[in-house]
Amino acid sequence: MTATGDATRTGSVGNPVAGPDPRVAVVVITHQRRGELLLAVARLLDLPERPHVVVVDNGSTDGTAEAVRRYFPHVELIASPDNLGAVGRNVGVGRLDTPYVAFCDDDTWWEAGSLRTAADALEAHPRLAVVTARIVVEPAGVEDPIVPELRDSPVRGAPWLPGPALGSFLAGASVLRREAFVEVGGFSERLWLGGEEELMAGDLAAAGWELCYLPALTVHHQASRARDPHRRRRDGIRNTLWTTWLRRPLRPALRRTLHLLRTVPRDRVTARALLAAVRGIPWVVRERRVLPPHAEARFAALEQAQRRSTARRYVS
Repeated sequence: MTATGDATRTGSVGNPVAGPDPRVAVVVITHQRRGELLLAVARLLDLPERPHVVVVDNGSTDGTAEAVRRYFPHVELIASPDNLGAVGRNVGVGRLDTPYVAFCDDDTWWEAGSLRTAADALEAHPRLAVVTARIVVEPAGVEDPIVPELRDSPVRGAPWLPGPALGSFLAGASVLRREAFVEVGGFSERLWLGGEEELMAGDLAAAGWELCYLPALTVHHQASRARDPHRRRRDGIRNTLWTTWLRRPLRPALRRTLHLLRTVPRDRVTARALLAAVRGIPWVVRERRVLPPHAEARFAALEQAQRRSTARRYVS
């Protein structure tokens, strides 16, 4: 199911005009954040692009699904009985046939015109799979600390890219080409949630797709207080280790593992993360596919930036 309506196209990227744009739809995943989700959906429906919105409720018990049905009957709702994590995005994308899909978390919202600008960029560059937006932290209205890292990305990409090449992306601040997303199989069910983008980014690069930062796009983020920071850190550490050993060559994988072990907090959360990573070793061995040199070069270029980063620390 997709958006309907007539779009007014633009002659160049970054020059949005009024009117619905049926090229891009939005998938929102949510869990136990009824009030924040309702605000996020209202903002999406108020965008000039008038995107079709798919909400995937990941097993909420706070009346989220009922509220969406009541207040937004035209929004496509998928009420999962289980918490699917990032895989909820796969389910949402499976309902769409738009060429481009924007992801949105229940505590983020897209700035007016950004979805059209993203669609223009993707349409103009057929091998571009992902465009990632500038992130503004609310209510302060300041750039997220990750933005300089995106803007100054050391990754080398194709010369035709409309912005700096990226090695990975931030799902809640990105618009993807649906064809590329489907080609690589979407997000990994095993990773669930937490740094799940890196594995997909590597597979996209291996398949010859490009990713870039596009500062003409803006996403606003007001971090929800309804979250489990310890679980987020645990799963993030586990997923970083799994992704590293699933795709990186031996020496880079060892370097990243040793750096991670030296820098994570030494506490029970980290211990649980490491135990979970170890338990997944048989699966990692079965699924390990080392990236081809051109894709590995992207991750190699990021190593120094990741070590210096203040926005990528595993704390809770």
